[in-house]
Amino acid sequence: MAAMARQMTLIGFLQAQNCSNYVGSWRHPATAPDFLSAAYYERIGRALEAGCFDLAFFDDRLAMPDILGDDYRAAVENGVRVVKMDPATILTVMGCATEKLGLGSTYSTTYYEPFHVARVFQTMDLMLGGRVAWNVVTSLNHSEARNFSQMEHPEHDLRYDRADEFMEVVLGHWDSWDDDAILADRMTGRFADADKVRRLDFEGQWYRSRGPFTVPRTKQGRPVLIQAGQSGRGQRFAARWGELVFAVYPNIEVGRKIYAGFKDQVKKAGRDPASVKVAPAVYIIPGETRTMAEAKMELIDKLAKPVDALALLSEVLNFDFASKKMDEAFTDAELKSISGLQAIRDRVVASSGKKNPTIRDFVEVSNRGTIREFPLFVGSPKDIADKMEEWFATEACDGFVVAGTHLPGSYEDFVRLVVPELQRRGLFRKEYAGTTLRDHLGLPRASIGDWKGS
Repeated sequence: MAAMARQMTLIGFLQAQNCSNYVGSWRHPATAPDFLSAAYYERIGRALEAGCFDLAFFDDRLAMPDILGDDYRAAVENGVRVVKMDPATILTVMGCATEKLGLGSTYSTTYYEPFHVARVFQTMDLMLGGRVAWNVVTSLNHSEARNFSQMEHPEHDLRYDRADEFMEVVLGHWDSWDDDAILADRMTGRFADADKVRRLDFEGQWYRSRGPFTVPRTKQGRPVLIQAGQSGRGQRFAARWGELVFAVYPNIEVGRKIYAGFKDQVKKAGRDPASVKVAPAVYIIPGETRTMAEAKMELIDKLAKPVDALALLSEVLNFDFASKKMDEAFTDAELKSISGLQAIRDRVVASSGKKNPTIRDFVEVSNRGTIREFPLFVGSPKDIADKMEEWFATEACDGFVVAGTHLPGSYEDFVRLVVPELQRRGLFRKEYAGTTLRDHLGLPRASIGDWKGS
């Protein structure tokens, strides 16, 4: 039997918020206004499942953007991602409205406890039939810390050191029950074999957790692990733990280099590079014709406001962008103090060619808050499929994280126009081959202890 050709992974990039990743999406005339309702997320989930997407993935922060000027008012007035609901709850809502779509949610290793995270995600994975993924993050800024009884966000590399230990606890708990531990023998009155349930008895530098864990194993063994580390330390963390890795590339050339370098890190971590999917974020604006798509883009592009970029950069870099003039250079000390997404800082320094870039450089190079923050594919279904195929075939990625420009319409348009073209080319499935997220990703069912020694 001939081996199946390599297939793209497609992921819907969502927020449990008043807007998509593109803040201006809430200002779009076609955006549905009922983002506080279950029906809104159910509709998005059904659209993604109709397009055979691997999963819907929810990003998250634990505070609204209030670092700009040390004030939340500008963000609230302009709707800059200020509504942030619990994504795990919404993931469950979407899961009940779908049958096969995978569902991933962000939860922080910095502000939650390992046992809690392990129980939340293992329970969701049971309830949704083995379709769940946990997006592992270390969080970003002081605002999040202050919502969790702390004054300052921990230093960048320390967060990842603690997260490594956090992962050992979570995965250890997920391995606590054997698959056949439950007997449920009403004749003998024996519920489970106690020899097949184990205490973890973990004692590390930062965490202690005894167990036994209280949730048995799931249809896919355990939830899939998503990671998005982009800095040097973050990439090492992703190479050790991630099964699906979210990436941000400025273009295909840089993407190929990052992809190859990351896959090499996975190999050095003792893992099979083919078992780790890498998917960059993109904005896609399709139309029946190129002219129609360009008209859509013109409208979407005008929705961004300058405050969007400044508020989001302040949030993600943990630095007040109102504290300096637009053309005032950052000092060495200020650049070193950035403890959020250091990959953005490093990209701005490299792309601007300036050792000490200005606020304007950060705005213009990062394109934060605009549809140019990620690579932008605009055109007819053929135009877009050509670009996606080039990225995929030349090993810049294993698939794409598709960010919405307005919801749910941008996903409905993509599924209606682009997915059939990808399917026609044999690049993407026409139907789901299985029922679990691991089935969709081409990953085997997780077995106990398979993560150890990595």
